Amino acid sequence: MSYATQKDGIFPSVCSLDCPDQCGLLVHKKDGKIIKIQGDPNHPVTKGNICNKVRHMTERIYDSNRLQYPMKRVGAKGEGKFVRISWEEAIQTITDKWKTLISSDGPESILPYSFYGNMGLLSAEGMDRRFFHRLGASLLDRSICSAAGSVGYKYTMGGSFGIDPEDTIHSKLMIFWGINAVSTNMHQVALAQKARKNGAKIVVIDVHRNQTGQFADWFIPILPGTDAALALGIMHILFKENLVDLNFLENYTVGHEELRNHVIQYDPDTVSNITGVPVADIYKLARMYGTTSPSFIRIGNGPQHHDNGGMCIRSIACLPALTGQWLVRGGGAIKGNGGYLAHNAERLQRSDLLAKKNTRMINMNQLGKALLELDHPVKSLYVYGTNPAVVAPEGNKVRKGLERDDLFVVVHELFMTETAKYADIILPATSAFENTDLYTSYWHHYIQIQEPVIKHYGESKSNVEVFHLLAKGMNFEEACLYETEEDMIEQALSHEQNPYLAEINLTSLKEKKYQKANVTTKLVDNLPTPSGKIELYSKQMERDGHPALPTYVPIEQDGDFPFLFIPGPNHNFVNSTFSHNEKHITLEKEPRLFMNEKDADSLGIKAGEYVKVFNSRGACTLKASVGETVLPGVVVTQGLWADLPGTNQLVNSLTSDRPADMGNGAVFFSCRVDVQKID
Repeated sequence: MSYATQKDGIFPSVCSLDCPDQCGLLVHKKDGKIIKIQGDPNHPVTKGNICNKVRHMTERIYDSNRLQYPMKRVGAKGEGKFVRISWEEAIQTITDKWKTLISSDGPESILPYSFYGNMGLLSAEGMDRRFFHRLGASLLDRSICSAAGSVGYKYTMGGSFGIDPEDTIHSKLMIFWGINAVSTNMHQVALAQKARKNGAKIVVIDVHRNQTGQFADWFIPILPGTDAALALGIMHILFKENLVDLNFLENYTVGHEELRNHVIQYDPDTVSNITGVPVADIYKLARMYGTTSPSFIRIGNGPQHHDNGGMCIRSIACLPALTGQWLVRGGGAIKGNGGYLAHNAERLQRSDLLAKKNTRMINMNQLGKALLELDHPVKSLYVYGTNPAVVAPEGNKVRKGLERDDLFVVVHELFMTETAKYADIILPATSAFENTDLYTSYWHHYIQIQEPVIKHYGESKSNVEVFHLLAKGMNFEEACLYETEEDMIEQALSHEQNPYLAEINLTSLKEKKYQKANVTTKLVDNLPTPSGKIELYSKQMERDGHPALPTYVPIEQDGDFPFLFIPGPNHNFVNSTFSHNEKHITLEKEPRLFMNEKDADSLGIKAGEYVKVFNSRGACTLKASVGETVLPGVVVTQGLWADLPGTNQLVNSLTSDRPADMGNGAVFFSCRVDVQKID
């Protein structure tokens, strides 16, 4: 008997949120409904601890505003007026429209737009990819989150590989660099607390003294976009004061002599002028790092969301090599660990179904441009797993594009999001608790399976089910478009090129629920870089048009506005997920603009007053939070808030859609704004 058909009991599950922790869960049911969600105390990493977001997930699953059946638009785009229709009518409407568009404008006039609102591999990159490859639709460059940093880190380390987070309890120095881990990686904080009890010091480097900054033994505020300069200044001191591990550099790296000469220019005075970090603190940090072992750097998403984001992460990633930390248990770094759990993406996504190999690719960060400026315009948009009307950069441009009368929009969602209000057809989506799916953490080393624990809510359907229906409606005959979730999981796990998955398969996962990647060798003995070593000097970067050595490149000026603007995450939302749920809004209270008291005084702004935050791209209204949590010249917001009546709080109206230096990544944190008191 499946979990979903059992009315009462406690059932294993996994958190589906876009979060590195990917907690093991236990779901309590009574009379067929979830009544409580708790952490699985037996999970080796998450150990029964969960965040408020998941603890209150039951209220989201059974929220009265959740979509229950397909609908079609009867009002103006963005107005939110819809009427109920059947699934048969919805699929017929969509496929008829697409057949017409393919005939008149070609399949590339259709664009899928998705991200990891549900981190399940089948939900985010399974049957959807197969279907759109077969359709011949435009490809989407899904680069809104970690693309720039992943490319930068790969140049240094060869891929998404770091130390096992379970080993960080042995660290004696832990640096949280550009990550509000209390809100976005809570179990790394739990491990840091254990390390602290064993004598470790916790350092936080960030643009905002957020909850993680308050948790630190030492908080170092830094000017946005200057993190690479600080990393290079640390290198300067490490080399100058002979705090490097020459034996490690000789045996496990490429280019350490070139790097030694290169970083002479990044002396502490120069770096201090760039970063806003006092000279004495640069010396203190470098000496602490150079004399403490094991030392560990948790590299966050924040620094990569700049124009220079890829180079920034590439630069920070060089530091553990200088002091030989990769050979010490509890030493090294984590940007991500997805490489250990890499699945067979080709078998899962089936790019071979794409007949036209030079099909155009559209950067998801530039959706506004794609909808308004392409010579061969997008005529239909299919949105799932994301809410671009709030999340995408240049939000005003995105929403203007969504208003186009000739744009046929389909949204597969759980709630009437801002994007759904622009849809022609809305399809109700299942929650993760209603699906079969496969989950791989991008922080710890465990892979987990989700089996349905409740029946579908209303008439909702999973991504796999919807694409089965769409394939049938398009009269596609390929058998792979109709395979089951179990079929796809087996194919994803069948990956000869990843030896770490050798002992993991569908049967073993169903039995054990989670399994750890089989990592038996030291990372530095098996690096997939061109040289097989840590590349402090990268010829590949040179070929790709970047400096071969870590280099500080200033972010763009981004207009003549006085403040650097950072729209960071908050504690109770994940991007815009939960921003429509009353419980989580109540927990988070309201959006605020954190600004330095010197800036506030000069503008006559007092704490609690409302201010207008604006630039050439847009404006929003927020409540000022005045203090010393940010440096002068910097303003910070937290969270992507819903577009509620009577508010003007869509902060991505202010952000730029230009690409970062690597990976076509987003530059959310490299924009400038002005601030005015509202009388």
